[in-house]
Amino acid sequence: MSQRRKFIKQTLMSSALFIPGVGQTFANGPKSQNAGEKPLILSTWNHGLPANAAALKKYAETNNILDAVEAGVMDTELDMSNLSVGLQGLPDREGITTLDASIMKGDGSCGSVAFVRQVKHPISLARVVMEKTPHVMIVGEGARQLAIAEGFPIEEEKLSPKAKAAYLKWKETSQYKPVINIENHDTIGMIGIGADGKLAGSCTTSGLAYKMHGRVGDSPIIGAGLYVDDEVGAATATGLGESIIRICGSFLIVELMRQGRTPQEACEETVRRLVAKNEKNIKDLQAGFLAINKDGEVGAFAVHPGFNFAKGGLHGNAMIDSNSYFKG
Repeated sequence: MSQRRKFIKQTLMSSALFIPGVGQTFANGPKSQNAGEKPLILSTWNHGLPANAAALKKYAETNNILDAVEAGVMDTELDMSNLSVGLQGLPDREGITTLDASIMKGDGSCGSVAFVRQVKHPISLARVVMEKTPHVMIVGEGARQLAIAEGFPIEEEKLSPKAKAAYLKWKETSQYKPVINIENHDTIGMIGIGADGKLAGSCTTSGLAYKMHGRVGDSPIIGAGLYVDDEVGAATATGLGESIIRICGSFLIVELMRQGRTPQEACEETVRRLVAKNEKNIKDLQAGFLAINKDGEVGAFAVHPGFNFAKGGLHGNAMIDSNSYFKG
């Protein structure tokens, strides 16, 4: 086993660190202390810490960044305490949990599934779409049929205990009023770069709580919730999917980096455009973006305070608070 692999495994055994103020460093423009390190994994929200650990463990085993970003979010898909990802997630207004996911490589290969039921790992089904079909996106019953054909176990359709309790409480009023940083951080988005410079990303979600049946957000839409290009970098998004779809958020970030913006500058410009397109309801809307360029530089920015992300690599696995357009 190489020294690098040994170091990754030792890192995963150490305690995660919380580094206050790093978001301020990003916002002021300089590179982060560990800019350029590879492998490097970024993922959204607190559940990103264990997801990063799972991704780095897989990377140490395979040296494949695509394997790593799949394995990382699979960990979140199984986390019974998480009500925004996986079959344990909060349901739509009909009481049915439906899942969306996408995966992408830096060479342009990509796959996604949307509005899929009873599949424990939609991210792995998205990879099947990418690698075994001529398509990019398969949805609904078609995605479920593909899962059956590929030997995926089909789970019993029932709400997890936490989701059922929350749904029954919601039904008392049946009002749809998402709370920013709670009900609408409905995603884990993960992007990474390997030691060989190859990039990949993944994104998986159970969608907005109590959404209309059939609603699909940004997570499975290539260019909205996720975009990856080996020549430039990668980006992923989280938050209210409709606002992110309207500006093709992740694609926009990568294209801004292609034009010479840093990952931080690209994230900030993308949030400014999102705010401009959603002025009427911006007070109740949260969206956050993560970006990494081919040199390993990192950016993060959100509409409102409260967005954080996990950064994992050879120097540890830490939570970082993102800066935001509004300061609270």
